Amino acid sequence: MPPVNNGMTYTVRAGDSLWKIANQFGVTVDELISANNLGSTVLQIGDTLIIPGRTEEPDNTIPPSTNDIEYVVKSGDSLYSIAKKYGITASELQQYNNLSSTLLTIGQVLRIPSTSGYRTYTVKSGDSLYSIARQFNTTVDILKNLNGLTSNLLTIGQQLLVP
Repeated sequence: MPPVNNGMTYTVRAGDSLWKIANQFGVTVDELISANNLGSTVLQIGDTLIIPGRTEEPDNTIPPSTNDIEYVVKSGDSLYSIAKKYGITASELQQYNNLSSTLLTIGQVLRIPSTSGYRTYTVKSGDSLYSIARQFNTTVDILKNLNGLTSNLLTIGQQLLVP
């Protein structure tokens, strides 16, 4: 039986999850599952979902900036620790991502405003963490921590946050 359309529709994009979409529109994951008769939480790009109780886009959603940093939540992260890492407050991070709660889930994607205290650097041929650290007057450990790196390996074209 197809779902009853009693809300606006949303087309799934790359990086979306039920949790992210629910947060964006101020509904619960369970409400999305119920409104769309979903048998699984797996989404496919291009799927159309009904957002229950919504007839238009929320006014408080900030459109993504091309300069925004996308951060994937890892085990042990908190809104506070992520915000501190990027030089903003937890409240700013929560508001910027339109989060109704401070609870995070592993794998959740957060947008960090481009106005944070960091710039992006694109790795070029011949670069190393050491040479980049020297160029920006920082340390390899700071670069690794800032970018969530567990090794010293870099790839050409990789985007790094630098102080």
